[in-house]
Amino acid sequence: MRERMLALWLLHNGDTRRRAAEIVGVGRATVQRYVAAYRDGGLDGLRRWDPNRPESEMAGYRELIHESLENQPVRTVAEACDRIFQLTGLRRGPSQVRKFLKDLGLKFQRVRMIPVPPKKTWPSTSRSRPSFSKPT
Repeated sequence: MRERMLALWLLHNGDTRRRAAEIVGVGRATVQRYVAAYRDGGLDGLRRWDPNRPESEMAGYRELIHESLENQPVRTVAEACDRIFQLTGLRRGPSQVRKFLKDLGLKFQRVRMIPVPPKKTWPSTSRSRPSFSKPT
């Protein structure tokens, strides 16, 4: 909000849009948007921030997907893609599904073997062996 007001103040004092954009640190087109917002709605129009952020089609199935993956976890992203396609009919790529699952709060856990320390004595090595000694 501060940079918007600064840009308008600079324009009011006679600076060009290009110079105001350089001072504020934004693009000239951004300063033009600030002016248009102020012209259309005054200070309230300048305060309002409505970014164009489209919502994913999968967002409508958010609860269904989360419940399904909580009840029966998947092992890979490809398996998650297939499960989402079966549940919703929406085919999405691995990177989109990975981001969606991260936004749901799910984490992929790496599965590895648990290292087991070797036993101290094996039956085959615990037999007494004949000792060799030098004859005296």
